[in-house]
Amino acid sequence: MILLKSIPKVDKFIAKDEFKGMSTPLISTISKKILQNLRDSILNNEIEEINENDLINKVKEEYEKIIEPSLQKVINATGVIVHTNLGRSLINEKAFLKAKDIATSYNNLEYDLEKGKRGERYAHISKVICQTLGCEDVLIVNNNASAVFLILNTFAKNKEVVVSRGELVEIGGSFRVPDVMASSGAKLVEIGTTNKTHLRDYENAVCEQTSMLMKVHKSNYSIEGFSSEVDFEDIVKVAQENNIIDYYDMGSGHFIDLPYGLNESEPSVKKIMEYNPSLLSFSGDKLLGSVQAGIIIVKKELIAKLKKNQLLRMLRVDKITLALLEENVKSILLGSIDDIPTLKMLFTKTSKLKENATMLKTAIDDICQCEIIETQTVIGGGTTPNKKIPTIALAVKFKNYKPNKIEKLLRAKNIVGRIENEQFLLDFRTIQEGDIKIIENAIREIA
Repeated sequence: MILLKSIPKVDKFIAKDEFKGMSTPLISTISKKILQNLRDSILNNEIEEINENDLINKVKEEYEKIIEPSLQKVINATGVIVHTNLGRSLINEKAFLKAKDIATSYNNLEYDLEKGKRGERYAHISKVICQTLGCEDVLIVNNNASAVFLILNTFAKNKEVVVSRGELVEIGGSFRVPDVMASSGAKLVEIGTTNKTHLRDYENAVCEQTSMLMKVHKSNYSIEGFSSEVDFEDIVKVAQENNIIDYYDMGSGHFIDLPYGLNESEPSVKKIMEYNPSLLSFSGDKLLGSVQAGIIIVKKELIAKLKKNQLLRMLRVDKITLALLEENVKSILLGSIDDIPTLKMLFTKTSKLKENATMLKTAIDDICQCEIIETQTVIGGGTTPNKKIPTIALAVKFKNYKPNKIEKLLRAKNIVGRIENEQFLLDFRTIQEGDIKIIENAIREIA
């Protein structure tokens, strides 16, 4: 009981000089918890003395854990360019500074400077996207899942939407197309089989209740072997013949031709525009290489109806998203591909990757075993499923350390690599040149 009486009083404890400049309410909350734990330990005969300095240090450690940012910079050495777990596409620094200028001052988000009256927020982005793609209008929502939901809810509530069984996808986070359709009020009509869908399946499914023929990008898988699917161009023709809407959920849209023959399986938005479609939607933060957004384009009259849906108020984007997206699309329009980090990484030649890998190998050869290897990686983010591209990696080995241990040690320093063929690899497809020195220092600390 004598020890219990020695427990510091909360008001006196939190007034100590060691806590000056810190948030008093937060220090108070943490101190109460730690002092209560101390009381419980004494009652359970787990401690025999009280060290006030230890208590102060515990409070300060807990305080730092709470206020330390949870979202931190990470070096992506996995080789996966659009890594969903690591924030997907990088934002160009120049574009970010322009967006910062907009965000830190008043702006004309919903104000028409020419007419001197209320304007529309989507007008800022429609000009550059329509010019780039040749579409009639555009609408931006907070992600492509929102775009899918908004389109189905607007045009297919209590009506039928025809979709191939082979395209009823589930992507990360248990986002399932059938469930989204049900939530939107649309009625799913499945056609074809898992591996084969024919044009006649679409034609035979059309009836008075049909509002839409929908195609869905197979974002994270592909069907190989005895299989077939209908080109969107043919789906558009059937929809037009029956005076109904055709809609392609492209998942990850891109505006330019991709390297390594990827266009064969992933046609660009510009290519799809040649079919004169009704509606297309795609993500902003995948192969477009911009900020998270759902982009809906094409027919002006349909976009106008989407804008009248009350759900849009909940799904719309803010000034920062619009500013970043505008800068990104402008770079594509002007042919400045190097201003888009995602595309720059994708188009970088393996000779340049090898040069960067050699730079790091030379710097750390004296402290660990390294080997430059030619291998393959994926783009990621639900793009180009099962398609691989060439890359260069540095296999890093430490004496007596297994690959899992090396991976864990570097991950503790916010460097995320990958293990392949029982080797720990740093893949230079995604390592930025400014990060090479940071990796070198981290490896030296581990060594």
